[in-house]
Amino acid sequence: MAAQPITPLPVPEPVAPLSEPERIINTFIAPSKTFTDLRLNASWWAPWLLIAIVSVAFAYAVDTKIGFRRVVENQIQQSPKASQRMEELPPDQREQRMASQAVGTRYFMYAFPLFMLIIYAILAGIYLGSFKFGANADLKYKTAFAVVVYASLPDLFRGLLAILSLFAGVVPDSFNLQNPVATNPAYFLQPANAPFFYGIASSLDIFRLWAVALTAIGLSYAGKVKKSTAFAIVFTWYVLLTLVFSGLGAMAS
Repeated sequence: MAAQPITPLPVPEPVAPLSEPERIINTFIAPSKTFTDLRLNASWWAPWLLIAIVSVAFAYAVDTKIGFRRVVENQIQQSPKASQRMEELPPDQREQRMASQAVGTRYFMYAFPLFMLIIYAILAGIYLGSFKFGANADLKYKTAFAVVVYASLPDLFRGLLAILSLFAGVVPDSFNLQNPVATNPAYFLQPANAPFFYGIASSLDIFRLWAVALTAIGLSYAGKVKKSTAFAIVFTWYVLLTLVFSGLGAMAS
């Protein structure tokens, strides 16, 4: 009897990589597509560029509508310790200190996109170690870094809302650079009254929580880890970092 011919299995067609605009859009409407694609190409420049543009635009809006001198004055008034130190200075030294802090704040705000890269790099390292040793994830540092950057895209909406509120007419005396728009409960609180709880309330920002959730989803797909595990790791770090920085802020206030 003649042998039956073997039918070759169909070869799956290669998946076309996403373009940068497709990645950015899918981060909001289909994040699994974006974060799976990062395993093929861990490019991160496009979302960072968008965030940087909005960040610089926000700095410009603060500069023109509030002024960094006013920003520094508000920050000092919100901190009893800073207010006391400033009051103890002679008038000429106080003026010099205020002017130098205003200039430093201006430079920092305009250069903030560069500092964000450092923050992204640190977070990527923390997540890489946690997912590698805690979940045996199939993850590379460059992929983790790209996930962190793409997951930060909700910051665009927070920045745009802050810019709109500035041009709509925010009262300069009540402007808080760290909390410029009412997207978390801390916006309605006074930092000096309970600085630790103010930090906790600030962490409940809707866009920040959105970014944390996207980070967990992204590392789940990029590292081939269960979503429940990814969410547990990412949110544990978020809670720990929130407690640490809230405590440091309370000690400095």
